[in-house]
Amino acid sequence: AAPLSKGIHPTQIASSFIAAGDKACEFLREMSKPVDLHDRESLLQAVETCLSSKVVAQNSDLLAPIAVDSVLGLLSDARDETNVDLRDIRMVQQAGGTVDDTELVEGLVLTKGSANSAGGPSSMKAAKIALIQYCLSAPKTDMDNSVVVSDYAAMDRILREERKYILNQCKVIKNSGCNVLLIQKSIIRDAYNELSLHFLAKMGILVLVDIERHDVDCICRTLGCQPIAHPDQFDAKKLGSAELVTDVWVEGGSNKVVKFTGVAN
Repeated sequence: AAPLSKGIHPTQIASSFIAAGDKACEFLREMSKPVDLHDRESLLQAVETCLSSKVVAQNSDLLAPIAVDSVLGLLSDARDETNVDLRDIRMVQQAGGTVDDTELVEGLVLTKGSANSAGGPSSMKAAKIALIQYCLSAPKTDMDNSVVVSDYAAMDRILREERKYILNQCKVIKNSGCNVLLIQKSIIRDAYNELSLHFLAKMGILVLVDIERHDVDCICRTLGCQPIAHPDQFDAKKLGSAELVTDVWVEGGSNKVVKFTGVAN
């Protein structure tokens, strides 16, 4: 109100603010130094300075190298790289342990352990990985119907056909060379059942279930696999790879995670 009483127009005030902002930016550009993303020591100093005002300041000597190395790991060999996609860095949190247990994994970590309740493997070397988006369970009707079977012979025939159906699906997976199977979570019907896990365990296939839909893109880009929507589309060319896939117990907690190391991307 005071400037207006002296006859200063609001547009003059706005232009003054704009001019002051431009001048401030000019001074900042003169003072600034270009960041070399290949100069690790300078980046460490910058990150440690940022962390000095945070709650985890006392852990900056551990967290700063992890933050810097995770970004530098995404840079290509080209010297003109100036930016990275931070969506390629996956943050995995688990209850238990301390900040000192934090580690950088050059690969992929999934927050749920393998489904080895049927006696399947919990570790796999030279992994050939497939991600399926269809269900390894008995098919159901398109609409919500009930089928009543009163004849024991017919009931036994239905169970045999269900067993044969699931076994044939598991054989297709095994014949492709897959030894690590990721099953996407389904909202339509059970994505798997105990019978399918039993067959896969007998075939020596490590199984990870309940893969979230929003994680599929990240998993496929990291492991080099392609999502498979139907058994007829199963092909060895759609498999990803990793040198080692293994269950890891979280220090201080009761949960397992699955770690993929030696991945192509």
